Amino acid sequence: MAIDYSKRGQMVMNSSFPKFPIKSLTSLSDDKHPEEHKQIATFFNLFLLSITIGASIGVTFVVYVSSHLGWDKGFSISMSCAFVGLVCLALGKPFYRVRIPGESPSLRVLQVLVVTVKNWRVDVPNSDELYSLRDCKSLPNGELIPHSNQFRLLDKAAFLPKGTEAGKWRVCSVMQVEEVKILTRMMPIILSTILMNTCLAQLQTFSAQQGTIMNTHIHRFDVPSTSILIPLVFMSLLIPVYEFALVPILRKITGHPNSITHLQRVGVGLVLSAISMGIAGIIEVKRKHEFIHHNHRISLFWLSFHYAIFGITDMFTLVGLLEFFYKEAPAGMRSLSTSFSWLSLSIGYYLSTAFVELINLVTGKLSKSKTGWLEGRDMNKSHLERFYWFLAVLNILNFVNYVFWAKWYKYKTDVPIDEEMLLKSSQAGGADQSLSATTTTTTTSFISKNQEQEDQRKN
Repeated sequence: MAIDYSKRGQMVMNSSFPKFPIKSLTSLSDDKHPEEHKQIATFFNLFLLSITIGASIGVTFVVYVSSHLGWDKGFSISMSCAFVGLVCLALGKPFYRVRIPGESPSLRVLQVLVVTVKNWRVDVPNSDELYSLRDCKSLPNGELIPHSNQFRLLDKAAFLPKGTEAGKWRVCSVMQVEEVKILTRMMPIILSTILMNTCLAQLQTFSAQQGTIMNTHIHRFDVPSTSILIPLVFMSLLIPVYEFALVPILRKITGHPNSITHLQRVGVGLVLSAISMGIAGIIEVKRKHEFIHHNHRISLFWLSFHYAIFGITDMFTLVGLLEFFYKEAPAGMRSLSTSFSWLSLSIGYYLSTAFVELINLVTGKLSKSKTGWLEGRDMNKSHLERFYWFLAVLNILNFVNYVFWAKWYKYKTDVPIDEEMLLKSSQAGGADQSLSATTTTTTTSFISKNQEQEDQRKN
């Protein structure tokens, strides 16, 4: 048993490592190559396409080999594919722009929180009282994030009392505080996608149970009721269509380089999630009616309708979140932020079990029969369709909540630092004062430009 749990733990880590450090490995774009910014969405689309194609092969060919020729053959194929992937990765090494590892982003966030707690009794400082970096080499990744007025409580971490020597756990720079503010602004967006992933877990669970009492034959083939091939096939087909056919058309209509913004893309996915749940309820009503009144088992492929829509949902939402976190996260925290997409997925799956228990508890007390919607092994007597429609309503409410936070969200506005200007200022005398003045001037002018744009929009 210990060996089995060790194997499962290693499988979890193996599936996580290729996904979390996407930014660290690829360095998709930087300020020296601005033309590459347009290719970020394409990269994430192809990244998801590679995952779906690999998963499709795994649940079909590899499963068939394991079932008919032996598990050892199936594991051998998987090991060979992993080795080929490793070789391809090694061959591409000369083309990667790997950034030099810096300080841990998690540690930087923790420092801000700890210093904020230490300065809890300190009044919120003014902008001119905040501690700032004093040399251009200290500015991470050559970007300056202007000070914002959101979450002013965190500004306490950038306050250095008089007579106190600066240190990592004594004071944080304005840049470091603003990085934490950006991650904080992202939290509502992440939380708004958890319900969608909970619905995905419910579909995979209950659709498999539905399949056991449906007609699983297509001609001479018997399709396993637990097969998840349908959404994978749709995603494998639709991702190229979306990237190479639909995106160019939308670019001409919207004028956006990626056809639509990443938050709009996530919003489309949340709407499709609600539609998928509604259709799933209708399919369940039809299945029960045919089975109870006509003793007829409808085909398993009726499930493909809501499965296909949810596949499209995953295509929009997952790629939209990856692109959103990559573009909006501070340069030193992109690998951490892109992992938030998978964090939302894992939380959604964990909550799915508790959600079912809660629904059974509440509906069992309210119904006359004192049985919950999803209780019992006979699905013809349960009310799965009500559960699906309830999820559809929750998804609609969740979408309204998402729209509110998407409008509330303020996009990151980073200012590139001209190191030559800073060096000339420092050579002119008073490097610290010149840099501080230059930084303050740049920030002030940038904020004033933003203010002018906002006033023009209001007028």
